[in-house]
Amino acid sequence: MALFDYIGYDRNGRKVSGSGEGNGQRAVISKLRQQEIFVTEIVAAGSKNRQKLLSRWRSSRVPIEDLAIATRQLATLLSAGLGLDEALTTVAGQLERQQLATALNHIREAVVEGEALHQALAAEGELFSNLYISMVEVGESSGTLDQALANLADLLEEQARLRSRVTAALAYPLLMAVVGTGVLLFLVGFILPKVTRMLIDLDQVLPLPTRMLITASQLLHDYSWLIFALLILVLLAARHWARTDRGRLLLADLRLRLPLIGKLNLLIATSRFSRTLATLLNGGQSLLSSLDITGKLLDNLVLQQAIERASRQVREGASLAEPLKKENIFPTMLVQMIAVGERSGELEQMLRRVADTSDQQIEMSINRLLALLEPIMILFMGGAVGFIVLAILLPIFQASQSLG
Repeated sequence: MALFDYIGYDRNGRKVSGSGEGNGQRAVISKLRQQEIFVTEIVAAGSKNRQKLLSRWRSSRVPIEDLAIATRQLATLLSAGLGLDEALTTVAGQLERQQLATALNHIREAVVEGEALHQALAAEGELFSNLYISMVEVGESSGTLDQALANLADLLEEQARLRSRVTAALAYPLLMAVVGTGVLLFLVGFILPKVTRMLIDLDQVLPLPTRMLITASQLLHDYSWLIFALLILVLLAARHWARTDRGRLLLADLRLRLPLIGKLNLLIATSRFSRTLATLLNGGQSLLSSLDITGKLLDNLVLQQAIERASRQVREGASLAEPLKKENIFPTMLVQMIAVGERSGELEQMLRRVADTSDQQIEMSINRLLALLEPIMILFMGGAVGFIVLAILLPIFQASQSLG
């Protein structure tokens, strides 16, 4: 009997991964089919292709909410006195997301075989961030793994709450934009061609708005496939450009300079930077290693480079506040609170206050943004519909006057 690792789909269409024993691949596949699992890839456990198989399975991150729940449960079980292997088994058995449960089972196997927990986490590819792995490593080395996991759970839960607030706030404007755009395209592409035939049959000089509307309708109706193809090409070219170093840098700078949205992006980055740095410092990481980890977690290249430059100056003996002030990117509040924290020896507490204050400002900024977006979108939709109605009614009104 040999052991094989597999990837496949269950009867509900969900992606699953696991291990199975059998006299060969066919025997394992046949056994899994009886369990209503359709296997797409299978390799022998311990083979060179096993890591490639697992890396494809783990290439996508688990939702932060699920990871926060698992981390909190693991911290609670460890603080209650359970062994690490038993705690991992218990948490994996309670998870609904198969991907994370399978990963925890693999981690438990590695831990039982003698690997450290942070090494087993690192072997899971992109499933766990560098921050997560570093915090666990510090907790293992200091004998405070349960506390390190509790700190990680706090951080993940706060990030999940912030993401949920932002997503919920932007859901309604996005829905309005999608529905409104769809309605306009439907009117211009399918309804207006029928109306324009009647307008053309009036046999009179049409007003400019009507001619513009007829031209747009004909273009959309006759060349929709070409417009769609050009749009796809433009999107693909833009995506390729955005992945270049120059494209990433320009887009990152633009995200910080856009009116209203730029300030919101900076506040979100400030909150994440402050809370993550405070968590790492509280977990026992040095300031330099904490800066390196935190900088890589920011999704803005301009801010990443600023943190890297600040880290180099700190390594040369400067305080953290000085190089951050010279960058002239981060909010003044962050720089001032870091300076106070460095002088008083309470840097972690100051960073947490900055994160809490930034979260409050994020909510106020979102509310202000929504207060502006909703009337702007209503005016835009009303203007577009009003233009269409005006373009249709003007020639009819002219025709009625000529008949009168």
